[in-house]
Amino acid sequence: MGYLTGLFYPWGLVLQVAAIIHFIRRRPDTYWLYIVLFLGPVGALVYIAVEVVPDASLLGGSFKAFPRRKRIGRLKLEIHDNPSAGNYEELADLYREDGKLREAREAYDKAISARSSSLDCFYRRGACTLALGDAATALPDLEMVVSKEPGFDFDRAAGAFAQACAKTGQTEKAEAWFQRSVERSTSSEGYLNFAEFLASQGRGGEARQWVRKVLDKKPTMPGYLRRRERPQFRRAAALLKRLPS
Repeated sequence: MGYLTGLFYPWGLVLQVAAIIHFIRRRPDTYWLYIVLFLGPVGALVYIAVEVVPDASLLGGSFKAFPRRKRIGRLKLEIHDNPSAGNYEELADLYREDGKLREAREAYDKAISARSSSLDCFYRRGACTLALGDAATALPDLEMVVSKEPGFDFDRAAGAFAQACAKTGQTEKAEAWFQRSVERSTSSEGYLNFAEFLASQGRGGEARQWVRKVLDKKPTMPGYLRRRERPQFRRAAALLKRLPS
């Protein structure tokens, strides 16, 4: 193994560093870290082949960032001449995809001012506002959406409305909408939001059951889905540790 390490130097070290950085960011199974550290460049190559290459499909959003930002720049220029609801809505969607939630919310405001009939606009503005920590302001948008179409966005709107209710002290309404959401959707994020709500109500045993539903998915999931769900699995494991046995 020492001979191989010397043969690959310094590229073997580069492979190991790259593999460790990917491990820290993506947090696959812990045994991979030992494989990379103890098997050197060979272990790093195996790790890259098994874990990094399949992850490339999840990086599509990163490769789209440059054209998305270019389109944002073009839209901002177009809006000077044509401040239409459609242009503002597209700009808001692009900001949201880019993680710029405040800018997205402002653009949704302008789209709604120009044309207030789009459920998509109200829902996405409410979701951005909720993510920014302002549940009270998000509540009317989300309530309007679920009152007109309870299953909007595959019941994600119901889950978002439930969260907003929970954060504004409307616990009975929150539980009813959480129940509706988890009965109609198998979203890990929805299950964990419900679990956190139950935990906040002192119902740790019920919360653990919903957390376990998320973790129980992992063994039977295809590899690409398991990689996509890693953030939710880490969130579930952390929540499980905080809950009483």
